[in-house]
Amino acid sequence: MTTSPISAPAAPVADAGALTGKRRVAFASFVDENYLPGFLVLLRSLALSNPDVCEDFIVLHDGLRPASVARIRALHPRVIFRRVDADHYDSYVKGDQDNYLVRKAYFILDVFRIRDYDTVITLDTDMVVLGPVKELLSLRHGLGAVAQFFYGDRTRMLNSGLLVIQKEYLTDAFCARIDEIGRSGKYELDKHDQGILNALLDGDFVDLDPKYNFVKRRLSGDLPVPEDTAVLHFTGRHKPWQGGEAGYGQAQERWAEFDLTDAELHAAFLENPDPLHRDLLVHYGTPHVERTGDVTTARRVALAHIGAGDYQAAVDILERVHIPVDEAWPHEVYGHALMSVSRYDEARAQLLLATAAPNRAATAFSRLAQIAWVHGDDAQAQTYAMSGLTVDPTHRASRIWHQRTLGVPAQPAGSPEDQLAHVAFYMDRQGNAGDKLLPESVRLAFDRDTTSRRWHSVHAHRLFDEAALERVNARRGLVIGGGGLFIPDTMPNGNSAWQWNVPDELMNRIDVPIAVYAVGFNAFDGQSYRANRFRESLRLLVEKSAFFGLRNHGSIEKVRAMLPSHLHDKVRFQPCPTTVTRQLVENWQDPAEREDTILLNAAYDRAGLRFGHDYGYFLAQMAKAVKELGKLAEVKCVAHSLDDEKLAFDLRREHGVSLPVIPMYDFENDGIRDLYARTKLVIGMRGHAGMIPFGCGTPIISLISHPKMAYFLRDIDRPEWGVSVHDRNLADLLVERSRDLLADHDRTVADVHGRQQELWKVTEANAADLRTLLGG
Repeated sequence: MTTSPISAPAAPVADAGALTGKRRVAFASFVDENYLPGFLVLLRSLALSNPDVCEDFIVLHDGLRPASVARIRALHPRVIFRRVDADHYDSYVKGDQDNYLVRKAYFILDVFRIRDYDTVITLDTDMVVLGPVKELLSLRHGLGAVAQFFYGDRTRMLNSGLLVIQKEYLTDAFCARIDEIGRSGKYELDKHDQGILNALLDGDFVDLDPKYNFVKRRLSGDLPVPEDTAVLHFTGRHKPWQGGEAGYGQAQERWAEFDLTDAELHAAFLENPDPLHRDLLVHYGTPHVERTGDVTTARRVALAHIGAGDYQAAVDILERVHIPVDEAWPHEVYGHALMSVSRYDEARAQLLLATAAPNRAATAFSRLAQIAWVHGDDAQAQTYAMSGLTVDPTHRASRIWHQRTLGVPAQPAGSPEDQLAHVAFYMDRQGNAGDKLLPESVRLAFDRDTTSRRWHSVHAHRLFDEAALERVNARRGLVIGGGGLFIPDTMPNGNSAWQWNVPDELMNRIDVPIAVYAVGFNAFDGQSYRANRFRESLRLLVEKSAFFGLRNHGSIEKVRAMLPSHLHDKVRFQPCPTTVTRQLVENWQDPAEREDTILLNAAYDRAGLRFGHDYGYFLAQMAKAVKELGKLAEVKCVAHSLDDEKLAFDLRREHGVSLPVIPMYDFENDGIRDLYARTKLVIGMRGHAGMIPFGCGTPIISLISHPKMAYFLRDIDRPEWGVSVHDRNLADLLVERSRDLLADHDRTVADVHGRQQELWKVTEANAADLRTLLGG
């Protein structure tokens, strides 16, 4: 029997980076013991001149002492060591076959054998970085280099000291061409690797500004280094760490600025007024705190850990220092970290200390309100939230917690024996529209009545305590689903390390059937869970569940990888109910006519994980696309949350492109479905900006910045309905695919309906099992 691709994808799920298309960028240098002093200065200068840049740094080498490796690792958090195939270059024709320095000059060519990066930037070890190089990270095409500098020489040749190499050159075919020229000797032998590349490229390279490879020879006569120099290159025989060369004193002084001890580097980096990359801040700040006990640095490092979702590391570093009573900000950060690992009593104490300072009080009060709310004390939460608003009437978090504690309109309550308990993330007013719709959609998959007559709500973010356990066990079953529950950072806790704040001991005592329904593994590319705690909680949940359904096969693969093999078969496919909305909503009617609109959505939560270095590129491509899409239909920005409106603001400010904004975060569920059903096409970055319109029968194109988008498109066997936000031809692809989908709109809608029908078959089959398990 042939298996539908919707029920079982033919190929294993790819890694997250491959699915999102997020560009991988690395620096690379060839390093040996003789040039190690220069390389250490290069690393320090890169960090101090570009404190917000931290990419992998590939160290090509032919053998380094353990002490040298340790010194390099101390200077960079993302060093990768790769040994070159030195013997490979012995077959090359060289000007001086017996000179070991000449032999090693070719080893940097091993960089073209790297296959796991999209862009590699090479730096010679006799360079020092003096200015920003972020522009180099944004290059996407060709092989970039600075032209050689010779007085009176107009020949177009590159200087290979700094190269920006794109993936089309990181191939076996390009390496074969290098080998052919090297073995033939048909190149300038005294130019070594540079001679080979010039012979091969014959001037066909992308010109970089000379400031990115400013050779020392330009400064002959002890000229000062120009202020805009980004990378200074000490070409020639005399290297700075060997004493330098007469006539270049001012250049030598610039190099010496970075000949620092590790302690001096840490202090200089931490004093930098520019934004600091999180990885570098942790790498340099942690030993600085251990050495000095500096509270301010400990607070900054803790915030970096919190931003990465490593809350225990934030607790650990703040536990190492003495925080004075009157230092409000460290107390507030410490309280934040403690509450995130469920050490609530200690967190309260720290946050109460933080309320003494007006500049931290509102935030501290909002976190105290959150802790009270988590424990089910709405009255205390409201009091704390009001205290925060008294300090700062504009404080958004305090306002959110105050609104959350206001009474919910009473609904008719059913008998417990007739109800299902339902763990979900119940979104606030003006919260994410997709998360607002999701709990109701889950309930529709079980019962047409989604009210409290048939459902007992359990907010996933509230602490699941003895009273909550008693209420759940009084119902006929427990459904878990609705919201991005398998994600570590939306509302972190130390009990489960995912979104349901449930201790293992209480989960073990749930004695009604448990159905995990259409939950997704929502970690971003580059985001991780507290592995051990999450694995233990996940395993217990799977063991306890009578039904364990995940919303895409990508999530299934991720979760199975964390489970022992005997539990793998319990994990099954259950599509998100929003994708079959037309089947679930009673008396659904497809629109007789559609508005001549294209709805465009972009997401800005965790923007660094979504865009990396590419946000400026993404915005420029969207401006180009919107102009062309406007010829097909009216383009409108649809905001699932308040932050999503940033797309319209930035397009107008940066590119003069204006879009109407639809505040979907203010819509009721019927309004969300109605809007998506009546448009012609939705181009969305949020998961539910794709799944909800698809479920309403509307064609979609996904702007992929998260693996889950690609997971869904693979499950419906339509990967071409997705375009990575990093794609080199993003605008052209969006316009081309939009034009194709709109050209025969009826056919496209029919295709959506057909794909949806396959998901409905899976949902109906699972529903039969669920009726047996839960009754009703």
